[in-house]
Amino acid sequence: MSAPLHARTALITGVTGQDGSYLAELLLAKGYEVHGLARRVSPASTAHVEHVLADPYEGRPGLVLHEGDVTDSSRLVALLSEIAPDEVYHLAAQTDVAASFRQPEAAADVTGLGTVRLLEAVRLIDLDVRVFHAASAQMFGDTPPPQHEDGPMRPRSPHALAKLTAYWAVRTHRETYGTHAVNGILFNHESPRRGEAFVTRRIARAAARIALGRERHVTLGNLDAVRDWGFAPEYVEGMWAMLQADEPRDHVLATGTAHTVEDVARACFAHVGLDWTRHVRFDERLVRPAEVDALVGDPSGAAAALGWRPRTFVPELARILVDAELSALEGPVSGVTSLAG
Repeated sequence: MSAPLHARTALITGVTGQDGSYLAELLLAKGYEVHGLARRVSPASTAHVEHVLADPYEGRPGLVLHEGDVTDSSRLVALLSEIAPDEVYHLAAQTDVAASFRQPEAAADVTGLGTVRLLEAVRLIDLDVRVFHAASAQMFGDTPPPQHEDGPMRPRSPHALAKLTAYWAVRTHRETYGTHAVNGILFNHESPRRGEAFVTRRIARAAARIALGRERHVTLGNLDAVRDWGFAPEYVEGMWAMLQADEPRDHVLATGTAHTVEDVARACFAHVGLDWTRHVRFDERLVRPAEVDALVGDPSGAAAALGWRPRTFVPELARILVDAELSALEGPVSGVTSLAG
């Protein structure tokens, strides 16, 4: 039987990223004691979690940060032994698909072997813990959509290959050692906390800046790529739900809807009263060496087993992203329809 919610302790790797920050908020709201692993603990790297950090001097509870790296096995063993968490959410990874083509060994070391190190640390100290691993839709590669938990996986990038290594490490530990470990196969999920290198954030930021007269164009790569985009705060709810299930099972977390990069550009620019075709330029140098044409998930398994369903889809997501960019540039925005002359 699992411990009462108020007594649970969780460790989040990659806590300062988009998903880690939303997950920390969720777990703290549920009464967890929350610890986070971060490669660097500094104001520049912890901006997303600054508002939930514990303050021991004022006696304020909150997220406790620990500096460390998933490439350091001894640090993982020491931290897990010290914290003895009930749940581990393993989100740390090299997340940029394009960057993985330039740094394939780093992708393998951090994303693939980092997961192996974490699972081995759990096994070596014989820790009774539930482990969630953030797997990726990129593992499906050119498998035709809709992609589901039992579909074939054909990775087409070093990032996807590293994620597939981690995915199988989780399954191997579950089936061989009885570890309560699961893979959440996450399709694209965005928020205002998404890194600026990601295409949705780039588009939303450009739409806001162009609407305010601060830029004129944005350069993009493959406009025809089809993706399944959801809202990050809802996806961390799915992560938590997966670790509450009695039996460890892998699940796809997705919206089940298909949109192109062009669709996202159209929606973002339309929200500020602009025609996207006048401001978007194509640059073939931004096209990846091996492209994945279409990733659209089948979330029916998660719906049936967990009751998890997405609530936010691309039209609303575009408004959320653009409004956040506008607010950051000039203050709170409401009812924006056109800012351009």
